[in-house]
Amino acid sequence: MKLNEILEKKILAQSIVRFDIRNPDVAVHARAGQFVVVRKDEHAERIPLTLVDFDPSGGIIRLIIQEVGVSTKKLCAMNKGEAIRDILGPLGRPSEIEKFGTTVCVGGGVGIAPLYPVAKALKQAGNRVLSIIGARTKDLFILEQEMRAVSDELHLCTDDGSAGFRGFVSGKLAELIKSGIQMDRVWAIGPGVMMAAVVETTRPHAIPTIVSLNTLMVDGTGMCGGCRITADGQTRFVCVDGPEFDGHQVKFDELLKRSKMYVPQEKRALREHECRLNIH
Repeated sequence: MKLNEILEKKILAQSIVRFDIRNPDVAVHARAGQFVVVRKDEHAERIPLTLVDFDPSGGIIRLIIQEVGVSTKKLCAMNKGEAIRDILGPLGRPSEIEKFGTTVCVGGGVGIAPLYPVAKALKQAGNRVLSIIGARTKDLFILEQEMRAVSDELHLCTDDGSAGFRGFVSGKLAELIKSGIQMDRVWAIGPGVMMAAVVETTRPHAIPTIVSLNTLMVDGTGMCGGCRITADGQTRFVCVDGPEFDGHQVKFDELLKRSKMYVPQEKRALREHECRLNIH
């Protein structure tokens, strides 16, 4: 088998693909919360992707990729037997895993993918794990069975009410807090607005809340400065100082503005890519 060879490919939901990839070096050193930088070929851009799972004995890592722009579309179009040119990692600071007591893992959309290894590690450390995962509709859930396997309770939330709680994950979290459950630590991973809502839900109750800001990363090595944020009144870089931070210390209004910086360029690149496909 080749290094970085795709051993399995599975479509999890619309525009979301799971890859099992051979990379023994990354697999043996990986920890929950870390990521890799992927480059499809010598002409491709660098894409930071959170490690969803890893098997040190088998030398296999698992990545989940959502088609957003041109580069992720090209990656998702790869098939079993093909090899990715470069996978660098593991990078970033691992999640702080210990026995806290009752932990709550909150994930939205494709953010469920990086949430899974954290929930799994927390469960293995002896914590009671309550998980809340959300999607726009039931057909867009990913890793539901995997999350159920590592959770003492799993709560589903959908915007349209097609499964579980009708509403946002922050609403379900508020409901659980109101019920009197003692929460020792909360993890939130997903869109910026979702994480901001979770942070404001836990803030009045002084529940320690960790957020993963992996979606802000660009080159993944601290060189570009594209993932610069303000946390605890200081400038931080998500890729080297994180990707996890104390959510109550993150300046989310600044973060949300920064997350939209490259949207025009991404849309233009996608239009040009689709035009070339239509020509051919």
